[in-house]
Amino acid sequence: MYTIVNTEQAAAWNGDEGAHWADHQADYDAVNGGFNEALFTAAPVADRDRVLDIGCGNGQVTRLAARRAAWGHAVGIDLSLPILRRARATAVVEDVTNVEFVQGDAQVHPFPDARFDVAVSRFGVMFFADPVAAFRNVHRALRPGGRLVFLCLQPMERNEIGSVLSSFTRRHTPAGTPVRPADLAGAFSLADRSEVTALLERAGFRDVAATGVEAPQTWGRDAVAAARFLAGWGPVRAIFPAEPYSSDGAHADLYEALTAYETPAGVRLTGAAWLVTATA
Repeated sequence: MYTIVNTEQAAAWNGDEGAHWADHQADYDAVNGGFNEALFTAAPVADRDRVLDIGCGNGQVTRLAARRAAWGHAVGIDLSLPILRRARATAVVEDVTNVEFVQGDAQVHPFPDARFDVAVSRFGVMFFADPVAAFRNVHRALRPGGRLVFLCLQPMERNEIGSVLSSFTRRHTPAGTPVRPADLAGAFSLADRSEVTALLERAGFRDVAATGVEAPQTWGRDAVAAARFLAGWGPVRAIFPAEPYSSDGAHADLYEALTAYETPAGVRLTGAAWLVTATA
């Protein structure tokens, strides 16, 4: 048994959203993996470090951290059991043995005090019910002088996927309603750099800095594949009352919006994030 307070997110990530991420592991890594270099440059992991990956998802970052900490250990924590099952299975296939995946709510999880040297996250920290409490808990889990490094999204208008979704949403919502899908509120909850700095300082961190970084995101091999993938993604499904991924109209409109981004290397959109660093 484990304690959760973020019940709304737990329901989503143990339901359709978590299943979609687990079933499309390679697709989501293609979307977000372009940020890995920036993350690990800012969070150099030593060979004996103990690393915590917050909101680890399918575990790519956790496994990369474990390989860098060859004589250390990496722990990934996430609310989603379907995603964690995928992460554990992949670690076995890749023969990464110094890694552990834990189901839990990072806001209240009973991490041992001062257990970790580094805490990282690639877009896994934007969904806390109480971010200050969550980061205080992470702070407690870091040793004095330990490092926190994470990526969170910049405002939607700075991300090209935001343009795609805005165009798509305008076609499928009544006139006069907001064009931002409700499910995106969490994803962009840390988009204000000054607010991120303030909440981390309230949580006890020092030397907080947030630097803008961009990376290419591959959403599919072509517009057809990218439209099919996106039609099952939570923010797109939220636009429809039920079963949006079966809508021919949704596929057609997504396809039209994505064709402008087709390249020989796939559908490539530029993502914009804050690379946030802090010290415990």
